[in-house]
Amino acid sequence: MRFGLNEDQVLVRDTVRRFLEDEAPTTVIRALHENPAGVESNWWRSATALGWALLALPEAGGGITLSGGLGQDLAIVAEEFGRAVAPGAFLPTVLALKALADSPYAERFEDVISAATVGERRLAYAFAEPGNCWTPRNWQAAAVPVNGGWRLDGTKAYVEAGNEADVLVVSARAPDGFVQLLVPADTSGVERHAGRSLDFTRRFATLRFTSVELMQTALVTPVEHAESAIERQLQLALLLQSAETNGTVEKAFELTVDYMKQRYAFGRPIASYQALKHRLADMLVRIHSCMATTDAGIDAFDQNADNAHTLSRVAKAFVAAKAAAIVSDLVQMTGGIAVTWEHDLHLYERRVAVNRAVFGTPEEHRLQIHQALRTA
Repeated sequence: MRFGLNEDQVLVRDTVRRFLEDEAPTTVIRALHENPAGVESNWWRSATALGWALLALPEAGGGITLSGGLGQDLAIVAEEFGRAVAPGAFLPTVLALKALADSPYAERFEDVISAATVGERRLAYAFAEPGNCWTPRNWQAAAVPVNGGWRLDGTKAYVEAGNEADVLVVSARAPDGFVQLLVPADTSGVERHAGRSLDFTRRFATLRFTSVELMQTALVTPVEHAESAIERQLQLALLLQSAETNGTVEKAFELTVDYMKQRYAFGRPIASYQALKHRLADMLVRIHSCMATTDAGIDAFDQNADNAHTLSRVAKAFVAAKAAAIVSDLVQMTGGIAVTWEHDLHLYERRVAVNRAVFGTPEEHRLQIHQALRTA
């Protein structure tokens, strides 16, 4: 991040970084490749014990703030998760907690929130639908009021931690708009199908809801609040994902530079060759541009500015596209050794590739920006 961090923010950043370096080195990341769950419950409880989940909650709801800016504080943690290509469902946990905390009925969900912030219950955020549908207006999943409660039908796709979560925050179309519902994962009519992931540590699932009967108390976000609440959650998702990608690329750059200092050709480290120095300098400018673009979006989000909608999508479109190109160049700078199983750089390339797709591709967000500018 390019913000000037205060002492509390630096402490959180350093604490998260030390924890991930100690508890999630690349040897652990590689081992998770064979683990169907992606990460063990005990590890997740240890990670949440650091208290970062409380950053997603308002102080009035038992949360904590480091700077008064929820987006800025969470982005610090996101960037560290990216640097470590760390396991754990950081983003869906934050988004689900925000949805619950911002609910007009937040007191209903105090037990769920409290358990999730210490890792005792795992949350998933069911947003997208099959066919790379990340746009609410195209949703088909439907929530219909029946018998004083709700009936939920439809399919949600690309749900991170959807197969491991205890509780699901599901966004769906209602007769007069949208709603969000809290669905225990073991509710009758809920089917969960694990999917594959390019990322070693992340697991995604498809969720099918068939005549799922829920009580009225399952309502998290009512129709009158849902459209604006879902938009705010999406903005936060795009910005935290961009911050994480920035951390991933920054660490990949550092690994590549270290390799180039040790790799000799014609009696000299390859990092000493001017042509390669120029390429590295160009990449560093692009990395800092990604960070600046993300920080501008976070600032707009924290201020709830009118342009937060556009700047969050600018961040996703710019960062995701540039990051993929940068990491590809870094792999080339290693002479291709990074594509081998033994080298760690491909772990970072995998994280960047998954982040590029989740919550919409750069091309989709550029189209949304264009449409927003045309109607402005």
